[in-house]
Amino acid sequence: MSNRKNENGSYDRFSESLKKGDIGRFYIFHGDERYLLEHSINELRRFICPEGLGSFNYRRYEGKDLQLDDLDNAINTLPAFADRTLIEIHDYDIFKGKANAPAGGDGGDDKQRLAEIFSDLPEYVCLVLIYSVIPFKPDMRVKLNKEIQAFAQVVDFAVQEQSRLINWISRRFAASGKRISKSDAEYLAYITDGYMSALVSEIEKVSAYSDSETISRMDIDTVVTPVLNAFAYTLTDALLDNKYAKALDTLSDLFEMREPAQKVLFSISLKMRQFLAARICIESNIDKKSFMEMCSLRYDFQATALLTTARKTNLSNCRDAVLLCAKAAYDLNSSSDPDARLVELITQLSGIQEKTQNAK
Repeated sequence: MSNRKNENGSYDRFSESLKKGDIGRFYIFHGDERYLLEHSINELRRFICPEGLGSFNYRRYEGKDLQLDDLDNAINTLPAFADRTLIEIHDYDIFKGKANAPAGGDGGDDKQRLAEIFSDLPEYVCLVLIYSVIPFKPDMRVKLNKEIQAFAQVVDFAVQEQSRLINWISRRFAASGKRISKSDAEYLAYITDGYMSALVSEIEKVSAYSDSETISRMDIDTVVTPVLNAFAYTLTDALLDNKYAKALDTLSDLFEMREPAQKVLFSISLKMRQFLAARICIESNIDKKSFMEMCSLRYDFQATALLTTARKTNLSNCRDAVLLCAKAAYDLNSSSDPDARLVELITQLSGIQEKTQNAK
């Protein structure tokens, strides 16, 4: 997951303009947060084509099949009984190579024609390039890419920052007549990777399951299936709390989910590196906010848990845990039984924590 926060303000600016009915001529939509992207394009459709998508004033093209003559004709066709025409182009790879060049051509003429089309859109047109399958990665060294971004409003639908996401979760539960605490909302966001598109269905499931007006952590754990990173955190939390049996049970769950050993080990290694960073911050009197920025932690409870556990051990043990993970990663490259190597790693990590407890 990318986990880029929506800090550039492009979505906020677009959302405010949409509320005012101030719709531009040319947009580029991209980003990880599919819920916001789909919501925004649906709002555009309702605003420009209130009579429905079957109207004469709506055109949709798949990028791989797009012919510039068709696009040119759609742009130059006046809207019927309406003010605007909405044209969507999905996953059009204009930034890689030859812009759908015809067989035997070099694409140069197409690129020039694209620049001309995008630079002179009529006022009645709203053209939206939507990137869902292929990434939006313009190379600003290429002239066409500079020209396109000069004409277009680029809207980045990034994963929302924590406070906004938690408020949104609370509002979604409230719409179902439920309440949820801030810490439990953070927990729900964390175990679903913070994607609103995934959270919508999970909030519906939890609301339907719970008999209480207040959602509990138990309600969440009962019906929500965590993402891999959350499972890995549960595993390592168990290790750091000296709950060896729980750690092995969680690892067994990951095996049943058929998660590749390399992915599981990556998540465990990441947690152990964060654990080492927490101990270093404690010994260097670095505050929690700086620690969260250092380790790219989105949720306060993650940082609190790491720092609390790191206070119970020493720097040497934290370093040993990271080195054990690195050795396991090396071994996995040639291991005939990677699952067994992960079980061995869990045993070794558990031994480190037992050593810490016995030393007290």
